Amino acid sequence: MSKTRSTRNIVHLKRLIWIIISLIIAIFLLIRFLNNNNANNLQVILQNLPKEISQSINTVSSKQKSDQEILQKFEKLTKQLKKSQEDQTRQFERQRKILEKKIQELKPPLSDATIREKLTYQFPYDPIEKFPAFIWQTWSNDIKLEQLMEIKDIWDSQNPGFVHEILNDDISEALIHHYYSKVPEVIKAYNYLPSRILKIDFFKYLILLARGGIYADVDTKPLQPVPNWIPEAVVPSKIGLIIGIEHDAKKPDWRSNFVRRLQFGTWIIQSKPGHPILREMVAVITEETLKENEDSLNINVRNDLDIMSWTGSGVWTDVIFKYFNDYMKSGINGKVTWKKFHNMILPRLISDVLIFPEFSFKAPLEFDKTDMKRNLYLVHHEGAKFWKAAPTVEN
Repeated sequence: MSKTRSTRNIVHLKRLIWIIISLIIAIFLLIRFLNNNNANNLQVILQNLPKEISQSINTVSSKQKSDQEILQKFEKLTKQLKKSQEDQTRQFERQRKILEKKIQELKPPLSDATIREKLTYQFPYDPIEKFPAFIWQTWSNDIKLEQLMEIKDIWDSQNPGFVHEILNDDISEALIHHYYSKVPEVIKAYNYLPSRILKIDFFKYLILLARGGIYADVDTKPLQPVPNWIPEAVVPSKIGLIIGIEHDAKKPDWRSNFVRRLQFGTWIIQSKPGHPILREMVAVITEETLKENEDSLNINVRNDLDIMSWTGSGVWTDVIFKYFNDYMKSGINGKVTWKKFHNMILPRLISDVLIFPEFSFKAPLEFDKTDMKRNLYLVHHEGAKFWKAAPTVEN
């Protein structure tokens, strides 16, 4: 019995040993397998790492490039939309002006309106609009055709793209009848003026009020293109009228040749249509002429001072100072007198009027390169006073 039991124990022990050995072998084989697998995976990972890094870099670069392309397309689209909007705005503005003009033509001014009200209605002032590219001049048979063409060529060569009109008396009168048909007092006054010089003076204000641009006497020669006249520091939209000083008295006997201590010239005027100074000038000359006609026009048309006081630089100066000293019109708070322009050496913007020194529109034809004023030499004026050679009084 004891022997049998001992034999059974030995058999059980052997089985247990074989089981343990089998488990150890199995565990060993499993560990070895796992170790080989991890090594292979690590090697694969290390081999693929540069490729993955390169792919990541390429992905980022491609994304940046794509973002750049999208941004460029967006900017291009924005510019196109902005241009389209600006074009549409300009088109609406043109249509608005056309519509306003048609309404204005359809609606006649009140019959009992004053001359100033009629002029304001017919020729509204828009300070923001550009200076029209017109050059207006008048001539008569006193000037030879060759000389006239030479004058025209000089102005045209300096100002390509400008519409340049040199008008005789008949065409000037026809234009006045056309533009001022609804202000008959103006036409009546023009016809009443007893001499050609008075009519030329009146015409320059009338054409500039109606159309704007530049009026230049035929005895002037431009030394610089008109677009170069406005200083860089001045915004063109802030200017409505450009003038120059005719005379700044240095001697006490100025009254023998001028009606004002300081006078603004009229041989060069640049203006936007409808400017209030031109409107007032036309109204003053019209009223004075109609009044003088009732008094039989007792005036010496060969006398400089009489001309200056009626249609020339004397009354022109008075109207300009009246504008400066009217706060509601000019926006200037304070008294403006001739002293503000005395000995002026640089252009000055007062309200919406740009005033040039005396030498700018009375510049010499020849000057030294070292001349400090040379950049402000704009126009040469002969001052021929052709009308004095053979004065005529019209009946």
